[in-house]
Amino acid sequence: MTTTLGVEATGPTRPRGGDLVQQFEAGLDAPICLTWELTYACNLACAHCLSSSGRRDPRELTTEQCEAVIDELERMQVFYVNIGGGEPTVRPDFWHLVEYAVAHHVGVKFSTNGVRLTPERARWLASTDYVDVQISLDGATADVNDRVRGPGSYDTAITALRNLHEAGFKDPKLSVVCTRENIPQLDEFKSIADAYGATLRLTRLRPSGRGADVWDVLHPLPAQQRELYDWLVARGDNVLTGDSFFHLAPFGEKLPGLNLCGAGRVVCLIDPIGDVYACPFAIHEEFLAGNVLEAGFQHVWQTSRLFADLRSPQTGGACTSCQFFDACRGGCMAAKFFTGLPLDGPDPECVQGYGEAALAAPREVPAASQDHSRSSPGRNAPVLLTLQRRPPTTACDENPLAGTAASAHS
Repeated sequence: MTTTLGVEATGPTRPRGGDLVQQFEAGLDAPICLTWELTYACNLACAHCLSSSGRRDPRELTTEQCEAVIDELERMQVFYVNIGGGEPTVRPDFWHLVEYAVAHHVGVKFSTNGVRLTPERARWLASTDYVDVQISLDGATADVNDRVRGPGSYDTAITALRNLHEAGFKDPKLSVVCTRENIPQLDEFKSIADAYGATLRLTRLRPSGRGADVWDVLHPLPAQQRELYDWLVARGDNVLTGDSFFHLAPFGEKLPGLNLCGAGRVVCLIDPIGDVYACPFAIHEEFLAGNVLEAGFQHVWQTSRLFADLRSPQTGGACTSCQFFDACRGGCMAAKFFTGLPLDGPDPECVQGYGEAALAAPREVPAASQDHSRSSPGRNAPVLLTLQRRPPTTACDENPLAGTAASAHS
């Protein structure tokens, strides 16, 4: 599925009429949800980080280049951008870029571990239109959360939720990556969200970035997949899932949300240096569609050969002959790729058991194409994270905020 940068392609003609799924499969003129990783710098080093964040990439887009991307998104009428990282708030121009986007009619949702959400900043956010905030928490208790995200990260997230709540910020999101260690805590997560006036958002663990290193020990067991599905059916009316769990649909009724892979069709990712990838969970050269600095984001979105291929109907492969294909659409592209399974084969967590058989067969797991992990673990390293211990080559290896006034307060 490798594409050559600059190669143009014409995607399939969007069907006239039909349901939304049929419209989405053929791709849209602009993404519904654009994820933008502003920086790979991060004060944490989460064991399952999909982008292997930690160190800043010195080539990351400048403030002026980011503004130019926002200008283009406004012209394309992109409804909102989902900003992440790394920890986006450690970028010195982060708050300026949020203001710039809102002023140019591009709504902002940003994901954060809460490290910069002080009471003062929470009050500013509460007074700002078209901004949504998503706090990451992967354990309903400190012991479960901090094992994955690092010591003190639970308290940081809860403090950020409290600051937003007390400032009057309406409906923040509590974002949870589901693992075998926190599936038993679903009710507790919902209680935490309710206590702070937040909406719970559950997402699937993908084996990308550092997540590939811990996937075998963290991804939910088959019985827990059923537990998660049953919980969502019973209590998921006000729980957000996006397109995370369409692989669970063969259990019975489809869950709320987009029940197909939206990669290159309705979603994509821009990384800190302007590279455009088909999916936020597939940051790998195999899914690189182009770069915004070459011809602009719109050119990549509408003419990339990779995106055209993804928007073409799937006509072969093991999954298309399965009676449940219309329900699960073959599952997650990123989960297959990073476990060494064919993209037209079963999801590794296929609830019919086909993934287990595929994983037992000979396969080649792809190596990561990039890694921004710090060279040596810092004080916030989670228990699950094991990094090679060697002296940092630059100050930023040890502290992503090195050289800024904010570093003294990390």
